[in-house]
Amino acid sequence: MRSILIIINDAPYGTEKAYNALRLANQLGKDHPESEVRIFLLADGVNCAIAGQSTPNGYYNIERMLALSLQKGAKVKICGSCADARGLKNVPLVKGTELSTMAELTQWVVESEKVLTF
Repeated sequence: MRSILIIINDAPYGTEKAYNALRLANQLGKDHPESEVRIFLLADGVNCAIAGQSTPNGYYNIERMLALSLQKGAKVKICGSCADARGLKNVPLVKGTELSTMAELTQWVVESEKVLTF
């Protein structure tokens, strides 16, 4: 099985890096369901996992895109120290995401055939 790790460092809105990363993750889930897609949210990317995002009609919604990735079988981890640094300790997160560590990211990097950074 092919393992692909996508690291998202950027905030959910303001640039389209998180948007494009999740577009890719969801396309991989659709076209290559045999692949294992892993998403690690790092730095300002941890904000992608905040539950209850509200966006204007016609504008992409990172929470929904992340939920779709999870539905397609992706694993989503959130850097715990990055989340703490941004005050997300008691904020509801997207169901299915998990707080994680740099040690786990390191393990995912070693296990992955491809690592993409956004």
